[in-house]
Amino acid sequence: MQSMKITILGSGNVATHFAKAFRNVGHEILQVWSRNNEHAQLLADTVKAQAVASIDKLSQEADICIVAISDDALFEIPQKLHFNNTIVLHTSGSVALQVLEGSSPHIGVLWSPQTYVREAEMDYTQLPFCVEGNDNHSTQSIMNLAQSVSPNVYFLNSVQRKWAHLAAVMVNNFGNALNASAQQLMSKHEIPFELLLPIIDETARKAHLGNLRQQQTGPAIRNDQKTLDAHRKQLEAEPQLLELYNLMTRLIQQCN
Repeated sequence: MQSMKITILGSGNVATHFAKAFRNVGHEILQVWSRNNEHAQLLADTVKAQAVASIDKLSQEADICIVAISDDALFEIPQKLHFNNTIVLHTSGSVALQVLEGSSPHIGVLWSPQTYVREAEMDYTQLPFCVEGNDNHSTQSIMNLAQSVSPNVYFLNSVQRKWAHLAAVMVNNFGNALNASAQQLMSKHEIPFELLLPIIDETARKAHLGNLRQQQTGPAIRNDQKTLDAHRKQLEAEPQLLELYNLMTRLIQQCN
């Protein structure tokens, strides 16, 4: 593996974990920039890099500049970048590659459909990476960078990545919101949420087994009308949950 010099723009969850992941496998984190200078310095100290206070001070020596900032900021910050040969890539699942045009002749995307918490430890070898570049050089370089961390690397174009991002929101954010609603319901009725942890774990495990439609269980797929009606009656005082229950029941039954 050839070591790369990497500059990081951003200091949040993704920036922190990407910086750690790439430094752990021998790449050099050259510089870190963030709108929050204190956060930039903290991340720079963690990965033995130089914190810079101004985008104008970014080095042209970097092989890759990783722009790990919010989606909204992606439409502003790249316009301030002027690299000659450095590959500039962003880490967003929902923003097209073209947002980086003008920042460098070589641009790309390195997105991982994963949820990140800055302070949490992660096994980076298990991360999935999705790669795109505007030319062969960019694509292959980003591919090499990703493969230096994990074997789970895929090429997705911008259209495919947007669909993958939507699906990731459904399984992660929507799934967590469902679990959070169930947790609140259990708490309201003084039932320990730990009771549901094994079934949550089993549901996640089954996702590895193939066709999820074929694995669907429960009263909706069996059309147990008495049970469905009883659940609806229980939720009469919870209109939002009742609406959600009816929507999910229809989804299960219509897709059967």
